[in-house]
Amino acid sequence: MKRFSINELDKGARIHFIGIGGISMSGLAHIALRDGFKVTGSDRAKSAITDKLEKEGAVIYEGHSAKNINGAALVVHTAAVKNDNPEMAEAMRQGIRLIDRAAFLGAIMKNYNHAVGVAGTHGKTTTTSMLAHALIHAGCDPTISVGGELDLLGGNIRCGKSDLFVTEACEYTNSFLKFFPTIALITNIEEDHLDFFSGIEMIRDSFRAFAELTRDIGHVVAYGEDENIKLALDGTNLKIITYGMSDSNDYYTANVVYHAGYPSFDVMKSGACICRVSLNVPGDHNILNALASIAVCGLLGVDAQIAADGIETFRGTHRRFEKKGFTNGAIVLDDYAHHPTEIKATLKAAKAFPHNRIRCIFQPHTYSRTRTLWNEFVSAFDDADELIMTHIYAAREVYDGVTDPDKLAAEIAARGVNAKYMDSFSDIANYIRNTAEENDIIFTMGAGDVTNIASEIVD
Repeated sequence: MKRFSINELDKGARIHFIGIGGISMSGLAHIALRDGFKVTGSDRAKSAITDKLEKEGAVIYEGHSAKNINGAALVVHTAAVKNDNPEMAEAMRQGIRLIDRAAFLGAIMKNYNHAVGVAGTHGKTTTTSMLAHALIHAGCDPTISVGGELDLLGGNIRCGKSDLFVTEACEYTNSFLKFFPTIALITNIEEDHLDFFSGIEMIRDSFRAFAELTRDIGHVVAYGEDENIKLALDGTNLKIITYGMSDSNDYYTANVVYHAGYPSFDVMKSGACICRVSLNVPGDHNILNALASIAVCGLLGVDAQIAADGIETFRGTHRRFEKKGFTNGAIVLDDYAHHPTEIKATLKAAKAFPHNRIRCIFQPHTYSRTRTLWNEFVSAFDDADELIMTHIYAAREVYDGVTDPDKLAAEIAARGVNAKYMDSFSDIANYIRNTAEENDIIFTMGAGDVTNIASEIVD
């Protein structure tokens, strides 16, 4: 079947979204409403996200039923929805066009002359958010889709009026290959989503195909010190702009200093300083995210210092080093880190702050990721003074019979980290409240529902 085009639909046609309460799907529904389409959608339960859509005119159904799609010209579904879903089955019976979320997002992108896809194993949400701050500050009026809640947007979506679209581009199931980027940003490439990819070679091939989408129409912006990115882009002869810490890159840093854990640095290009940035988010990884954002802004004609000034207003997205409150003088932070590299970066950033102990409550995300990256997880918590491992958030999976988080905690403890396993969220919250001390840094960490523990801990 040929690629779907948004121009196939008449203005005012009805689009139905299965799983409309998800962060990405809800954003696409907002764009559809802005563009004059009628929007309906369904999900297991209503939420603040669906309430906002209803206020804008969408009709939301609680639960899934075949009758929900009657009258729809197009049905959009998340990757998690299977063919036995009653709405999917009814759409197929009626012959209504069915596409997944990525195909719909790609169709939206195709209608913009300037479309930025932010890809990479890590850093997509933060880099997209930094770009949002930079471009809005510069008066570019972009449409932006972020994979997390950003205070600047009042949510995860901004519907602008310019010819500029910025979105995260996820590699899982090769979703981003359905996009139409004129700028493909690649922050890093590592092993992940090994329930879909066979290994790093397949992942590199996927990112290579994503970069190729810009051939003859745009540029690739890439972290120039990532070996997997180098291998993925080798021989493509695409228009590539690199960034990194060394002067072998097109954009690089100089005069990096830290103030109370937060970095400031010069951005260099062709041997000249083009701006200085003082970040309000911690960590070397965020220096790279800011460099990437400034490089993209350069391609879009935004002055570097104006972009830097916008990035300085960024203070993080929800669930990224997010302060939740205090208990007994200890600060409680929540972070989405669920890959070993992300965990290391977050804990390293925390060490730059004055602290007593760094204490981490970690919930692994999916059995497949935990199993395939087991050894990397064992060494990911070296910068924690204490680790409490809890049960695995299964998401789309079922127990595989071999991947046990208590055994992972035991191997981490054998490495010398003060690590233990606790299954109950309430028991963990009580333990932390009873043992928290002044200037402890306490993390709830993971992509599942571990964030709920933070609410139980804080005073």
